[in-house]
Amino acid sequence: MIVDPITLEVLRNALEAVAQEMGAVLKLTAFSPNIKERMDASTAIFDARAQLVAQAEHVPVHLGAMMRAMPAILARSGPLDPGDVIVVNDPFVGGAHLPDITLVAPVHVRGDVDDRLVGYLACRAHHSDVGGMEPGSMPGRSTEVFQEGLIIPPVRLVRAGTEQADVMALILANVRTPEERRGDLNAQLASLRVGARRLAELAGRYGADALVAGFDAILDYSERRMRRRLAELPPGTYVAEDCLDDDGTSDEPVPIRLSVTVTPERLVLDFSGTASQRAGNVNAVAPMAQSAAFFAVKVLTDPTLPPNAGVLRAIEIRIPEGSVLDAQAPAAVCAGNTETTQRVCDTVLRAFAQVAPDRIPAASQGTMNLIGIGGRDPRTGRSYTYIETICGGQGGRPRGPGMDAVQVNMTNTLNTPVESLEIAYPLRVERYELRGEPGGCGRHPGGRGVVRALRVLDHEARVSLQTDRRRHAPYGLHGGEDGKPGLNRLVDRDGTVRILPGKGSYSVGADEVVIVETPCGGGWGAP
Repeated sequence: MIVDPITLEVLRNALEAVAQEMGAVLKLTAFSPNIKERMDASTAIFDARAQLVAQAEHVPVHLGAMMRAMPAILARSGPLDPGDVIVVNDPFVGGAHLPDITLVAPVHVRGDVDDRLVGYLACRAHHSDVGGMEPGSMPGRSTEVFQEGLIIPPVRLVRAGTEQADVMALILANVRTPEERRGDLNAQLASLRVGARRLAELAGRYGADALVAGFDAILDYSERRMRRRLAELPPGTYVAEDCLDDDGTSDEPVPIRLSVTVTPERLVLDFSGTASQRAGNVNAVAPMAQSAAFFAVKVLTDPTLPPNAGVLRAIEIRIPEGSVLDAQAPAAVCAGNTETTQRVCDTVLRAFAQVAPDRIPAASQGTMNLIGIGGRDPRTGRSYTYIETICGGQGGRPRGPGMDAVQVNMTNTLNTPVESLEIAYPLRVERYELRGEPGGCGRHPGGRGVVRALRVLDHEARVSLQTDRRRHAPYGLHGGEDGKPGLNRLVDRDGTVRILPGKGSYSVGADEVVIVETPCGGGWGAP
């Protein structure tokens, strides 16, 4: 069936609207501030061959990874019947870290003879706790995935429309905040139900055949646009290198190396020479690294490209097996999402700055500055787990300065409002302000980071930090100066200030203050 251009555009926008509505339902019905306030979650629509067709503009690190992981999830789960919902968080199948729990549901529409599978819906949300050695399930120093929480292979949480109580009970028995987890899982299920209803309505309006043909036409359209953009780029091979400060178990930097080959027909990103898998938790599974590369490719080519599987048909990503970008089980991987994807993005953009100097910004903060705090709330006597990624400075841009205090590159979450944070957790926000230091100097200077100071009111809490760019500053471009590294501190009750490493977990008592100063972006162009 041939889809005319007008129908193609109507369907494309309708599908993106469905994904956005799924995200809105998730945010409005979730229990945890991490999803309700920060929207650390993503939604997407796939065709019957598990190809990404449409997604909401939520968290880039989720969406690119789901695109690569969906075939593996469905291969492990087997055929899904109407009313089934798969739950999975296994990094080596689902392509994320353990707190990112993904729910997948098939969409069947009524046909002439029987129900027909037209595609799948997926909803991925970062849960504030899935067990493991530290509250929040994001330990600063873990050395195997088993320390990071409960591992869920692809299993049916819902079968033929009936929730599997034993599966739900197993999950809730292994987390510190079971009521909150149940509420967030129910919100994800609600998101899938709304998406299924909307797809059924589209099939009823246009017909199932036209909807499926529209899926294919959307992917072909995105491929054509990507190939046109590649043809505009100067052919050649471009190399770049960057590094993570460390892996949390030693001070040794973790290099990311890249060679980019541009031809009119194809873009090849080869990460040969990148560091091998490390003992610490900065290891990323391959879909994570591919997700970061996909984001950077959109920055290079055309940010308005529909983000789907068609875009990737002209792109080849080569990742050495067993490297820090293709970790093998049972490697620790929780910081692979938060830190390593950011550095992959920085490295790819550094190479692309040679391809298209007038499009690529200097390095932004290059870290998610993740902080997790958990313990027992003295107000209620119940366990709590707070998790947050903290904004920082954007790199100076070709056409203007970098923005202050924004989430950059691989994360697109909001902050937890001070009022919401203090109501939900035994924490008090002492400071939340722009850093005094400017970003890297340049014709277009980098943006400033922030200072976030949290006073712990719990008698004995555990604090985990996963941060980077504490030793190696965000780079400047084209003569611009490097940005300012971040800094972590702990102020004891007696006023003693301790400098904390970028990655680690600590016991903190009542009235002690954890301070995170986030990096400032690099400058663009000579000052």
